[in-house]
Order: sequence, then C-alpha cells, then structure tokens
Amino acid sequence: MTFDLHPHILAPVAAPAPLPRPPFAILDETQADAPAREALLDAAFGPARFLKTCERLREGRRPAPGLALMAKDDEGELIATIRLWPIFAGGRRPALLLGPLAVAEHARSLGLGGEMIRASLARAEALGHRAVLLVGDEPYYRRFGFERRFTEKLALPGPVERARFLGLELAPGALEGARGRVTAAPDLAPVGLPFAA
Repeated sequence: MTFDLHPHILAPVAAPAPLPRPPFAILDETQADAPAREALLDAAFGPARFLKTCERLREGRRPAPGLALMAKDDEGELIATIRLWPIFAGGRRPALLLGPLAVAEHARSLGLGGEMIRASLARAEALGHRAVLLVGDEPYYRRFGFERRFTEKLALPGPVERARFLGLELAPGALEGARGRVTAAPDLAPVGLPFAA
C-alpha cells in the first residue's frame, strides 16, 4: 500500500494577518485637552454653538463622570470629542444629554463619529445610566437606536426642530411615560435616583 503525500496539505499554514490598528485611540478627556477640544468645537460649529438650546443644559456644568471622551491620532492630536451630561427627562427622571460630538474635518472618513457614539453609549450603560437624549439628524442617529417616539412629550428649554429631538433607552422602559421639561441635573446626581414622570 502506498500513500501519496500532497505538499499543499503539509505546507505550514500562515497565521492570519493581524487586524490593522485603527489610526486613533478613544480615551478619557483630561483637563490638559481643554484648549484642543474647544478649538475642535469652534472649527466644527463656530460661535453659534453657544446659542443652541442644548447649551442651556450644559453651560456652567460638568459632563457626567466618566463620560467625556476624546479620540487622538497616532501623533497625539485630538481629532474627536464627545460628552454626555446629566439631565432630568421631565420631572426627576435621570437621563443623559449627548453632545456635542465633533470630528476633525481631515478625520471624518475613519468612521470615528460612529465609534465615539458606540463607545460613549457602552460606557454610559456600564455605569448604570438608563436613557440618553440628543438633538441631531435622525437618519444618522437611528442606527444607534435613537428614536423620536421617546421625546414626543418632552420639551427642551428653548426652540428645537422636533424631528431632531431623539431619545434612546439603555434600559427597557427608562423613558416610558416621560413628559415635561428637560432640565439640567446636579453635577453629582446619583445614577439610581428614583424618578417621577
């Protein structure tokens, strides 16, 4: 009895090529990053950013602990920023306000905006937060689960295009029955605060 050995069967199998490292890293924001963050926001939105209704919920406040993220490229340049802010979604129902999200113009082809949103939502959920609101383009944010139906009975402290006012439940039922005015929450409001509609 003879056996034919086929060289291709015995040839060593090459290990799969390592996945390319993304050209950015998502990190916690630090105080030292403030000037670069503000420059990026100015470039993305201009001075009109301070006139937006959502700014009324952010001014003079700090982002929710652990929910101020940035992305830096391989050279250490800040190329994206996202923050989430503690709010009450009508009454005393705790939630977060997402924004602003900004990506440097030269880095917008990297899928970085989506990565920043996914990272911030995953972090918010891991920290025990239950709901997120934002004002933004519904076709863009829909893929992350944001929907108009969660904000139908909520009002922001100023004018807003209703079609752009969206919500996301990180925990089922977190925005059920939410109604009334959205207000800023104390900087150190506990995540598990009981709510009333």
